Amino acid sequence: MKQCHEKIIFFTLRAMPFFTNAQSQKTPCNTNPSYRQLDFWIGEWDVYGLNGKKAGDSKIEMILDSCIILENYKTANGNYSGKSFNTYNVTTKQWQQTWVDNVGGTLEYLEGRYENNQMTFLTKPFNFSKDTIAIRKLSFYNLASDKVRQHFEITKDNGVTWKTEYDLEYRRRKP
Repeated sequence: MKQCHEKIIFFTLRAMPFFTNAQSQKTPCNTNPSYRQLDFWIGEWDVYGLNGKKAGDSKIEMILDSCIILENYKTANGNYSGKSFNTYNVTTKQWQQTWVDNVGGTLEYLEGRYENNQMTFLTKPFNFSKDTIAIRKLSFYNLASDKVRQHFEITKDNGVTWKTEYDLEYRRRKP
């Protein structure tokens, strides 16, 4: 029994520096300003199409010690909903977004950059059809403290031309 207690004490003492060091370090998501570049999107939003018709509702929040910006989206009729997980990848020095929805869809934007008050994400090239490779682009424009534009585009000619798939305006919900 004494030998068992000695082993526990030994391992506890050996592990203490690791626990102490981990607790004393600040989370990178709170100290690295790159993680805060998409914070303008955080909040509760009414989402509208270019035709002025309400498209849906979106709640954007920070989770996991401010490391992930989580989107919760639902269409106005409630038939379609999805979530996006947005984070800064400190290794690649780029933003990433993963979208999942209630109809089994997923979309991964692996290259994201913030410049000129705009966040832009790109997918890897993918097979759009038998003979067509495409790339999708998602851009967030910080228009004002109460307005964000979300623009979805696709190219089938390696970025020479882009076609709009969706163009949405997020209007901050009034308290």
